[in-house]
Amino acid sequence: MAPVEQDALAAREQLFHERVRECIICALLFASLYILCHFIITHFKKHTDFTAVHDDEDAAVNRIALGLCTFTLAVALGAVLLLPFSIISNEVLLSFPQNYYIQWLNGSLIHGLWNLVFLFSNLSLVFLMPFAYFFTESEGFAGSKKGIMARVYETSVVLLLLTLLVLGMVWVASAIVSNDAASRQSLYDLWEYYLPYLYSCISLFGVLLLLLCTPFGLSTMFTVTGKLLVKPQLLEDLDEQLSCTRLEEATVSRRI
Repeated sequence: MAPVEQDALAAREQLFHERVRECIICALLFASLYILCHFIITHFKKHTDFTAVHDDEDAAVNRIALGLCTFTLAVALGAVLLLPFSIISNEVLLSFPQNYYIQWLNGSLIHGLWNLVFLFSNLSLVFLMPFAYFFTESEGFAGSKKGIMARVYETSVVLLLLTLLVLGMVWVASAIVSNDAASRQSLYDLWEYYLPYLYSCISLFGVLLLLLCTPFGLSTMFTVTGKLLVKPQLLEDLDEQLSCTRLEEATVSRRI
């Protein structure tokens, strides 16, 4: 085998191992987030939810909804932690550039994590959360055989009709605003334009909500803390308190 072919084979082998390593790291990170989010949801949920259901069908539906909600929360938590993870990994690589054991914190891994978070965020926002809500509210079509699949069919039909309704409203609004071929052609760019725009708008709404709720939360926290804590009495004069007590006692005695 020629040296050029050996170099090409070694490069392809290294690329393959890097891909496998990135997939394993992403799977481990997501599994850790999923387990953490599962414990969080099961800690804050009501005791009558998801478990204390006597009907096996309703219990299975609630478990599926719990899994979808846990998946969505894991994706949201990953989106929140991705920026600090990127900053910390960059600082670690700059601090230890020659360390072999931290070379897996590279730009390819961070870029892959960003792509996965973007994909699963849109998937959770557009499909998983509406599906979980409609799935828990569904009972199956009238006259159909009861079961999990009947609920799945009803949920899929309702979600499809809702999607068509939203797309139709967007199409009509676009036709009213600008009735030309360019505006209608832009509606086909759903994945390249509208989903990133929707993701950015929801992220902006979350940041604004955080900015609005943080001052109220801090003020409430300090108010509750001030009520619970006992103020220190280190700077009070005991002689002054004793004289005030004697004056109050003398005043009460004269009134009697």
